[in-house]
Amino acid sequence: MGSWGHGLCVVLCFWGTVSGSMLQSRTVGPCTVNTGTVLISRNYMGNMDMNEVDHFMPIMMRMEEDADSSPLVTHGSAHFLWIKHRNLYLVAMTKKNANAALVYSFLYKMVEVFKEYFKELEEESIRDNFVTVYELMDEVMDFGFPQTTDSKILQEYITQQGHKLDVGAPRPPATVTNAVSWRSEGIKYRKNEVFMDVIESVNLLVSATGSVLRSEIVGSIKLKVVLSGMPELRLGLNDKVLFEITGREKSKTVELEDVKFHQCVRLSRFENDRTISFIPPDGESELMSYRLNTTVKPLIWIESVIEKFSHSRVEIKVKARSQFKSRSTANNVAIMVPVPSDADSPKFKTSTGSCKYLPEKSVVQWNIKSFPGGKEYMMRAHFGLPSVESTELEGRRPITVNFEIPYFTVSGIQVRYLKIIEKSGYEALPWVRYITQSGGETHTPFGPAVNPAITSLLKLGQEGFE
Repeated sequence: MGSWGHGLCVVLCFWGTVSGSMLQSRTVGPCTVNTGTVLISRNYMGNMDMNEVDHFMPIMMRMEEDADSSPLVTHGSAHFLWIKHRNLYLVAMTKKNANAALVYSFLYKMVEVFKEYFKELEEESIRDNFVTVYELMDEVMDFGFPQTTDSKILQEYITQQGHKLDVGAPRPPATVTNAVSWRSEGIKYRKNEVFMDVIESVNLLVSATGSVLRSEIVGSIKLKVVLSGMPELRLGLNDKVLFEITGREKSKTVELEDVKFHQCVRLSRFENDRTISFIPPDGESELMSYRLNTTVKPLIWIESVIEKFSHSRVEIKVKARSQFKSRSTANNVAIMVPVPSDADSPKFKTSTGSCKYLPEKSVVQWNIKSFPGGKEYMMRAHFGLPSVESTELEGRRPITVNFEIPYFTVSGIQVRYLKIIEKSGYEALPWVRYITQSGGETHTPFGPAVNPAITSLLKLGQEGFE
């Protein structure tokens, strides 16, 4: 990994908030500023003036007063790159033009490491574990160069009792300097298995006229490895580029974009012949992530109509239609229909399922336990309003739909094979599961006739290898 260089230090800062305003804090820790307390700091190259941190929190105060926000702030020649986790601020300081993406990646990785050690990362966990935190900060970076950030490896020689004097203190394992730094040697299991989850998030936006405005699938492949020794795994997908290289039929392939791999994957081999070959980390990890730009039709189509009546009453009619084959069934369908925040006296009528009003979210939740393919259901909701005209002043939110369809995929990505090679020749069982879930919340308003946005969640059952 490259060096951040040029006088980098990392500072953990804490201050409280009340109604959005920062509080004057106590004088605790190695240094303090007028609006917060620095809990722990580490100057990795020694050429950074630690008094510069005094300017960080006043700058944040001014930005808060101006309703401004930026992940990077500057004072003179000092640059502050920061993230917030609960009641802690993790701040990186540098003088020169450092690699910002690497800095933020390192800060978020620090959060993961601390959470692995302390379960929850907050002010109290830092105060209770000063010695351990200092040891971790010394190990994860050396003179501006990121080092070992794998919590499983760090836990082999930095323990919660690291502050106690012990003549026979554990030595750093060979994995710290080994070529395979993400996996320890000598791992043994009675039963060898690999569990693979292909997880996809579907981001779908449909206009009021029914056309798909945005359709994107963001996916990742996650592993749970229970294998002995130092096995090599080879993964085969129905990758369109691979099928083109080998001259195979590519009618059932997917074109992966923006592919990112875990450091265990041999990138040179993937670039040469698209083979995903790797020695996996022990336990759970994310092997790769990818993106697909492909058109996906809504599997459950929603139409909504709003009718206004006298005496300040409104009726919302919602029609849900499944657009997948009848041999499949959507389970645990939840249709969230937004209503005005001042609505009262709800009354519901449905052709199937049940409805309930959630005033804290200003939505009606229509639950359907089982929704077969090719079916259509209706729901009507009556509400009283202080003023019918007041609904025009509120921002209109989209209807969202959550559901599960077992043994079903959206993108068509498939795991063709997963080969496990280990010198002892033991037998191992590979398992794969496909999961498609809803993406981020959409905010396009819907008109009185047709629902403009649908967010879909699908959960797929376990599927074995051929």
